[in-house]
Amino acid sequence: MNKPRRPRRPLDGILLFDKPQGMSSNQALQKVRWLFQAEKAGHTGSLDPLATGLLPICFGEATKFSQHLLDADKVYRARMRLGQKTTTSDAEGEVIAEHPVPRLTRTEIDAVLTNFRGNLTQVPSMFSALKKDGRPLYELARQGIEVEREARPIRIDRLDVLQVEPEFWDIEVACSKGTYIRNLVEDIGEALGCGAHVAALRRLASGPFRLQGGVTLEALERLGGEGGLEALDRLLLPPWAAVDDYPKLELTETASFYLLRGQPVQVRGLPPSGKEVLVFGPEQRFLGMGVVSDDGLLAPRRLLRTQ
Repeated sequence: MNKPRRPRRPLDGILLFDKPQGMSSNQALQKVRWLFQAEKAGHTGSLDPLATGLLPICFGEATKFSQHLLDADKVYRARMRLGQKTTTSDAEGEVIAEHPVPRLTRTEIDAVLTNFRGNLTQVPSMFSALKKDGRPLYELARQGIEVEREARPIRIDRLDVLQVEPEFWDIEVACSKGTYIRNLVEDIGEALGCGAHVAALRRLASGPFRLQGGVTLEALERLGGEGGLEALDRLLLPPWAAVDDYPKLELTETASFYLLRGQPVQVRGLPPSGKEVLVFGPEQRFLGMGVVSDDGLLAPRRLLRTQ
């Protein structure tokens, strides 16, 4: 006899999830979606199973703004294992080379790291989630297949060494989207002449969000068991939280009516043309995102479902 399907419900908002180690981003997404009984959900930027930390999960209408988090800057803390190069550039791979680790002063370390700050190019790892002909690169890599990848521009805003041990460095990296920390660590190891790989990785920030506001899987399961869905729903940020720094406009009932039906409307106090704004109706009902057109009207850009 088939087990009855768990009911799903419409749900809008963003959860700041602290992903555990050993779980893929998709596994984390499906588990959280199941706990919330949500109809629709998506995550905003993959974390490897080895990695932990901030994985914002968007429910329902919040998925319409998830691209802003995918494009956002990130902050990571990584533990580098020096003296060993692995097949995957992290601790999950096989060690393929070992070399003595040089003993460096902090001044010498900073001289090396200076070359890894600012605007750089980086060839994505074969163990990344990027796709080739519809297949993730990591799937090809696990079959021993390597394909050509183009170097991509990245930006390292901050690269700090927090702690130095004989064979380990703890570093913190603030970077642009598309930066692969495993590649960065491996490149630093090459510059040191000893090789290196990622022993541990934790995402601390994504766009406007910080890990301090994140909730673990254990906490979600406990809250859901004690307080049910109502307790879980109280953890959600509003759908526009990822773009809360955008200008905001409140429309009249009439203007809201026409905008929700795809028509540009005239509104006082608009910012310059091309500017995106968050649009609210009466009583601060969030309508979505609009854009100021060249003729000075507010046009719909990304609206919530019509209410």
